[in-house]
Amino acid sequence: MRTRARAGSPAVAVTVVLLCALTLALGYLNKARCAGAPFAENGRSLVFDRLKDRNFCYSDIQFLWLGRDIDNHVFPYLTGGITPDGVLTGGTVEYPVLSGLLMWLGGIGAHNDAEFLLNSALILVPFGLATAWMLGRLAGWPALLWAAAPPLVLYAFHNWELPVVAAATAATFVVVYYRRIPLRTRAVGAAVLLAIGLCLKIYPGAFVLPLMAFVFTGGTDGAELPASARGRFDPRGALMVAAAAAGTVIAINLPFAVAGYPGWLASFTFQSARQADITTNSVWYWGVRRLFGGVEGRGSAFATFVDVASPLLIAASFALALWLGLRRYLREGSYPWIAVSAAMLCGFLLLHKVHSPQYTLWLIPFLVLLRVPWALIGGYLLADLAMGIGVFRYFYELSTGSDAPAMEFVVQFGVWGRAALLVVLFFVFLRSRPRWETAPPDDDLRPAAGRPDPALTAAAS
Repeated sequence: MRTRARAGSPAVAVTVVLLCALTLALGYLNKARCAGAPFAENGRSLVFDRLKDRNFCYSDIQFLWLGRDIDNHVFPYLTGGITPDGVLTGGTVEYPVLSGLLMWLGGIGAHNDAEFLLNSALILVPFGLATAWMLGRLAGWPALLWAAAPPLVLYAFHNWELPVVAAATAATFVVVYYRRIPLRTRAVGAAVLLAIGLCLKIYPGAFVLPLMAFVFTGGTDGAELPASARGRFDPRGALMVAAAAAGTVIAINLPFAVAGYPGWLASFTFQSARQADITTNSVWYWGVRRLFGGVEGRGSAFATFVDVASPLLIAASFALALWLGLRRYLREGSYPWIAVSAAMLCGFLLLHKVHSPQYTLWLIPFLVLLRVPWALIGGYLLADLAMGIGVFRYFYELSTGSDAPAMEFVVQFGVWGRAALLVVLFFVFLRSRPRWETAPPDDDLRPAAGRPDPALTAAAS
């Protein structure tokens, strides 16, 4: 049976948080190079267009000061919509409602994009620090991969990612750290956190499925079944997790859907209609597009193919991860819900038609929490650095007619390097163990509560 290893001490966690604060400060200073006086009449920093790509200090936060009525302090979604050409109107933004609320909060009191960037950074910082603390307590020093590595400098204030990463990390923290609380209670709390994450940036919602499987199979070694459960499984607990997640999503979205349905729906319409173009950094644009003669754009055969193939393949990768997680449960007796969640994220990042650079922040907590070879982590960070810097230099070279082919090579190294490593990480994650667990001996790879149900064994064969 597994035993719990010594987690990160409070002193380690505090050190990680302090270093994270320093990294966040560097991240803000990096983005602030693109912001400041003089300003245009609409509050746009005149230096923004000149430096954003050349000095890779672009941020969506600063860019979206204009075009989403943030500069007019319009409350999001309620009066908005989307035009037939895909232009958002009336305060609607392209993200789920909680991210829209954070954007609106950042705009309060701001009169230009520099103030909006600063306000937004102040809102986001606590989420980054909270993530550092939780990772430090769970994993110890490997949490420095979050707190003191280049991605946080590059992306902490690129978009509104820190709250969703904090929500997803907190779900793991609740289940793992508070083991004295019954599993059902912990899992329901985690489901609420994952649902909040869905209402920020969608992806944590997928993790509810492996969490349900973990609860259904009785938690760690099958030994966390409630006294009321009959047999070796807890279907009621799994349904409670699903209900908690669904109820939270409905409670958060319903007021917006009722008060401003067109504006609320427009955020989803915008994302579903987005094309796999040069700004998306995906294998679809850099690879599959060439099979269609390089022709892209709305209504093209390439766009139609991607709109169908991308979600189907993502769903298939989720199903594969869940199935491989089941096979591991049958060998070891615990459903590896964190590892399965990490693999599902790899499938999403690889196969979604948009792979923005800042999505690396989504992946890093799993690289911290799970025992992954450091060579793979280093390779991924290198490919990410090529993308995070190279793509903006590439746009700059294209706009100036300079040495674009050289920078295109760097971008492609980033795109295909990340893609290859995501495939590898998909399977590595599914075999990995959390850093707070010691590996069981080879002769103890068996369920603690007896042999698995024969029906499950047959289904996984």
